[in-house]
Amino acid sequence: MTTYMPGAPVADAVFAGLAPRIEKLIANGRPPGLATLLVGEDDASARYVGMKHAKAASLGCHSVDVHLGDDATQADVLAAIAGLNADETVDAVLFQYPAPAHIDFEAALLTLDPDKDVDGLHPVNMGRLALSMPGPVPCTPAGIEALLAYYEVPVAGRGVCILGRGATLGRPLALLLSQKRATANAAVTVVHTGVADWPEYTRRADIVIAAAGVPGILAPEHLTPGVVVVGGGVRYEGRTLLPDVDEACEAVAGAITPRVGGVGPTTIAMLFQNLVQIAERRAE
Repeated sequence: MTTYMPGAPVADAVFAGLAPRIEKLIANGRPPGLATLLVGEDDASARYVGMKHAKAASLGCHSVDVHLGDDATQADVLAAIAGLNADETVDAVLFQYPAPAHIDFEAALLTLDPDKDVDGLHPVNMGRLALSMPGPVPCTPAGIEALLAYYEVPVAGRGVCILGRGATLGRPLALLLSQKRATANAAVTVVHTGVADWPEYTRRADIVIAAAGVPGILAPEHLTPGVVVVGGGVRYEGRTLLPDVDEACEAVAGAITPRVGGVGPTTIAMLFQNLVQIAERRAE
């Protein structure tokens, strides 16, 4: 029988652990401060940002919402980031992707204080991850590690195949799961759609993590019965969620994340874990 691995219980456990740490920061007169920077009018991004502010409020965190319109210039974005870098009430900043096409997102990200980078995507923080140094860790990869640990999926010494090499998920996840740690220490293989025989790699893996952002790319014929499957990559068409993992994979997998409510809740939990860790370091 297939075991399902929803993300909500994992997130609940993370938030339960964060609660006393947040209370301590509040008692010391310095609640964790999260700022979001949204450029443009993308509905999905606006919903995502709104969720972050609602969660921050429920946890007792301070939050700042900066929203620039579609007509914002690169200079406007850089000025907004500079203001958040300088704001002492802001511990961490979420620069929401995507931005309008005329905004150079990567160039703007480079101006963000890496110690306030709640997503862990600044090149400095990616370098810290590669060197196993302390710093904000990309949220979805960290959430996947936490999810596997919560459901007691053995990772150390096992074969993990990541389908996808993107900078926000596949690449940092490979770095994270290959590190020497009880919940990692895996033999990690990264494949992508440019590898003609990529299913040969997924069929050999103990754990397959779909991170390609290609709807339905991972199908039952790409798996060995009993494998653990994590759906990390998604794409949206309007409000419709299109996951990388074909639903028919449930019949083959020994354990699998659900189509909805799998990695998403853990990603949010890891964002707030980063926020609290950053706030604690800044309060020292």
